[in-house]
Amino acid sequence: MSGRPAALVTGGRRGIGRGVAWALAERGFDVAIADVERDAAAEETLAGLSARGARGVFLPADVAAIETHEALLDGVGEAFGRLDCLVNNAGVSTLALGDLLEVTPESYDRVFAVNTRGGFFLAQAAARRMLRAAAPETPRSIVFVTSANAVLVSHNRGDYCMSKAGASMAARLFAARLGEAGVAVHEIRPGYIATDMTARARERYDGLITEGATPIRRWGQPEDVGRAVASLAAGDIPFTTGAAFTIDGGLQLHRA
Repeated sequence: MSGRPAALVTGGRRGIGRGVAWALAERGFDVAIADVERDAAAEETLAGLSARGARGVFLPADVAAIETHEALLDGVGEAFGRLDCLVNNAGVSTLALGDLLEVTPESYDRVFAVNTRGGFFLAQAAARRMLRAAAPETPRSIVFVTSANAVLVSHNRGDYCMSKAGASMAARLFAARLGEAGVAVHEIRPGYIATDMTARARERYDGLITEGATPIRRWGQPEDVGRAVASLAAGDIPFTTGAAFTIDGGLQLHRA
């Protein structure tokens, strides 16, 4: 077994996944990024891992295809000989923003397949392997990257909100199950983060931020989320599990 801890980041080729992967590398992790395609963005992420002194591998994966999860985890084992941290980051948004009364079964099934069902069963498979393996000296963790919409209502993408609320509950369930075994489980709830996924609403969110929707009046960056995940994975906050960390510039503050 390698002396360096190893992490798997789903949806790791760009956006928040890239920010997480690079931050983990900076904290001494080797990192496998799993995504649906290996493109120029994936190569850039891998180059960034190498530049940060980490071994990085790309593993093709669609987390919605739960029958492929064991092979994905096998790939991490073959690359690094261990798995210390799973970051369930892969996610998709609703197919089309619109009236809650017009949500389609196709959109609903798609967001739940990736955001909730896929993440749940990958965490289950990873947890089983962590429990079978000898406990390392380094911390072990599973991190669910959800959304501010796990708690904040956006009725123009209700299926997405529900899928993230389900992932939030999954994080707490796994935390309760795995805490005694020394595996911490955390939830990260990003707010307005500048990624390809949020680009279609850039103008709207620019206005909201300018008007004070967030006390910290700027867009969040993938590295903001990455630093939070890496701190938890490295064990910087050891006496916590099952908590939701809001990386949102204060978006979720209740203000009178």
